Amino acid sequence: ITGTDMTTTGECGNCSEQSCSAKDKRPGEADRDYLDRQQLARRMCRIRHKIIVLSGKGGVGKSTVAVSIAVSLSALGHRVGLLDIDIHGPSVPRLLGLEGRQVAGNGTALLPVSFSENLKVMSTGFMLRARNDAVIWRGPMKYSAIKQFLRDVEWGDLDYLVIDAPPGTGDEPLSVCQLLENAGGAVVVTTPQELALLDVRKSISFCKQLGVQVLGVVENMSGFVCPKCGEVTHVFKSGGAESMSNEMGVPFLGRIPIDPDLVVACDAGAVFDYFRSGDGIVESFRQIIGPVMAKEEKERRRERSGSEESVQRRNGDMRIAIPVAGGKLSPHFGHCEEFVLVDVDIDDKSIAAKTTLAAPEHQPGLLPRWLAERGATAIIAGGMGMRAQNLFAEQGIVVVVGAPAGDPETIVKEYLAGTLQTGDNICDH
Repeated sequence: ITGTDMTTTGECGNCSEQSCSAKDKRPGEADRDYLDRQQLARRMCRIRHKIIVLSGKGGVGKSTVAVSIAVSLSALGHRVGLLDIDIHGPSVPRLLGLEGRQVAGNGTALLPVSFSENLKVMSTGFMLRARNDAVIWRGPMKYSAIKQFLRDVEWGDLDYLVIDAPPGTGDEPLSVCQLLENAGGAVVVTTPQELALLDVRKSISFCKQLGVQVLGVVENMSGFVCPKCGEVTHVFKSGGAESMSNEMGVPFLGRIPIDPDLVVACDAGAVFDYFRSGDGIVESFRQIIGPVMAKEEKERRRERSGSEESVQRRNGDMRIAIPVAGGKLSPHFGHCEEFVLVDVDIDDKSIAAKTTLAAPEHQPGLLPRWLAERGATAIIAGGMGMRAQNLFAEQGIVVVVGAPAGDPETIVKEYLAGTLQTGDNICDH
């Protein structure tokens, strides 16, 4: 598949930025290679953020985390692409119930499989004749396939492209990092035990050597919560990922406990339905994507650097709204007396400023818009109905529910540290 709308004149037809690396032909670069690079740039510059999900160790649930991040972002109204570059063991089609689907083309591009209105998917699993077929490729063929996934797939305009890479630091993750000149960053997945952390450290070093920002580390399978008594059993120990993150100077995004219901959903290809239910560990994933989305908000504010909103919030990367009654987090956000707006710096996980505003008179659908106008990018509440959560999502505000009553600063600090303990959403309407 080749792009027919480009020439070697330096015009790819997608932007007029003079600093674009695709404008000029490199010394000694062949025409064919230049056209390929232009077409790749043309596709990728329509995607705001590219997130690579990595792990140095297999079996840590990396694909499940990648799919969960993509589904969580799309459920919040973001336009998301999910690219599975695990050539030899593609898991994404099974996790999303897309096995048996085939990739189509329109003559000039490959068309990703549409999972929902906001989520597009591409995987080598869509190209296999049978689910048990083995892909036996050497490095150059894998590089070519990954390049085609990025260059020739009609992703369109996306807010996020989540890339599920196979474990290790070999051909696939190296290829995608080299092909993406402006990768948004990497989320590194591990389990708590030292055996996994030994290899995951190598993934962090890999990112640093290639100049890819580590957005943070996720500790998966971090304890098993008994569905009957609530007792937590740390099957693989606990806390190892956070200690390793501090040691290597990268953010810690949070912990994901083992949930048998999610395991069943993965095997049944029903991960999307699991997240739509709002049960289990859904809130844990929402906490994890909060700092990832904060990076987007930070870049958007830079683009609006001359606006009043940027001036008001220049000291913070994220503004978290806490509904308060009697100085403590209110059990239901709609019944609060006031909102505490906390500006935080994601890079060093510190509180930059705090503002208290009287809550407006309650009107249906008012609070999401009211808080968005005041710059909120996240809200942490005790309980919130699904309709309200959807209205907040339309405003681009991350929602965390099930938080305990406590003072706003403590809640925000625990959220940033990934230690905020959330329970059931007490509001179900």
